[in-house]
Amino acid sequence: MSPPDRRLTPARPDLAADTLRGRVEAPRYVAGTPKIVFDGSGDLRRAPVPDAPLDTEALHGEIFLVYDTDEEGWSWGQLERDSYVGFMPSKALTSDLATPTHRVAVLRSFLYGGPSIKLPPMAALSLGSRLTIVDTKDQFAITHRGHYVIADHLVPVGACEPDFVTIAERFIGIPYFWGGKTSLGLDCSGLVQVSLDAAGIAAPRDTDMQESTVGNAIAVSPDLSGLQRGDLVFWKGHVGMMRDAATLLHASGHQMLVVSEPLSKAVQRIEAKGAGSITSIRRIMP
Repeated sequence: MSPPDRRLTPARPDLAADTLRGRVEAPRYVAGTPKIVFDGSGDLRRAPVPDAPLDTEALHGEIFLVYDTDEEGWSWGQLERDSYVGFMPSKALTSDLATPTHRVAVLRSFLYGGPSIKLPPMAALSLGSRLTIVDTKDQFAITHRGHYVIADHLVPVGACEPDFVTIAERFIGIPYFWGGKTSLGLDCSGLVQVSLDAAGIAAPRDTDMQESTVGNAIAVSPDLSGLQRGDLVFWKGHVGMMRDAATLLHASGHQMLVVSEPLSKAVQRIEAKGAGSITSIRRIMP
């Protein structure tokens, strides 16, 4: 039997989530306390130190189930949206929970302390961030905490974009950033996850998880003909999406940008770097 995936299993040598009783041995089990990401985004790191590897980012409004906190200002827990486990700065979290009503539908917006764009922003909100809106005033939507955001930058949480590739295209030119999933920078699987989320399609965080769960594997000819917009192309440790039958859109660690380029060019370059061939192509059926 394979060991539990540390990325998705809230268990450590000293404790485990209460939901893991009977499956994981631990000296104590913890029910966990739900908190919400209040900062524009929250870093989820592999260890409770600022220079630990960044595994992913949580967007404003995401739920983080906290199992442990330490005196150095770190909370250890699991994200509700994609089940990722790690350490997050406690200062990025709040216990002021509320059911989200809207999400940010533009690449980036700002959260203000009052109804004026001249005020210094309290946080920068990236595409996909969730908010609880209780009222409107002029051009602003007002959150349950009394903060303000441009109303035209929001859509109801249940509103789904018809084409996730259109969402990904907005990120062209955004820097590549390992572990990132905001408009300041994001990696290949982060781009896929954020874009699918806007279309109402849940996806796990990392490339290997996406390859095993998102869509259905399709057979293609050796010359890669027959691809269509929205097909996901996987290599070991990398993923991109097709804009059309011949053009790949991806967050590229080679260009260090989100780029659009011929698939044939990307295939040749990746193989030449010794990263291997395409491992699968998956299509999300309507």
